[in-house]
Amino acid sequence: MEKRSTSEVTELLVGWGNGDETALDRLMPIVDAELHRIAHHHMNRENQGHTLQTSALVNEAYLKLINQRDVRWQNRSHFFAIASKLMRRILLDHAKAQHRAKRGGDAQQVSLSEVFISSDKPSAELIALDDALNKLAEFDQRKSNIVEMRYFGGLTMEEIAEVLGISEPTIRRHWNMAKAWLRREVSRQT
Repeated sequence: MEKRSTSEVTELLVGWGNGDETALDRLMPIVDAELHRIAHHHMNRENQGHTLQTSALVNEAYLKLINQRDVRWQNRSHFFAIASKLMRRILLDHAKAQHRAKRGGDAQQVSLSEVFISSDKPSAELIALDDALNKLAEFDQRKSNIVEMRYFGGLTMEEIAEVLGISEPTIRRHWNMAKAWLRREVSRQT
């Protein structure tokens, strides 16, 4: 995103946060490509047969974003961090629904060959990662936020530092510690 658009996005976010509905109408075409990039980043972590498409994920996130009334938008990085978090939540809810369905809800007869083709391993791993991330948030919310922005949202270290208002070296240190902790926690669950 070019520099002019970065400041324009921030101005439109502030306007929208102050109740200017036309700011939202002008904002969405500017951020659409970046929202699709973030959604694509999320979808790359999903299995190939995923029933939710990138555009559908963007649309669902958009609907949730426009209902964010209590957020005081700081800047474009803050906006994209929230969007990424919403996308992760949408995918997690989708994975949990799929997992419940595989355990008997909405049961359908499936051939044995279909069972081997469609594995629920990515869904199980996503649920394990979410559980571990929630545990991390209980004692270190900052590290949890960094993981969400970096891993799920694809934000750069510089963008995360901007959102959180701390230095890049500190972000990198927290990122490395959080990765190690999460790796250990997820391996215990799977």
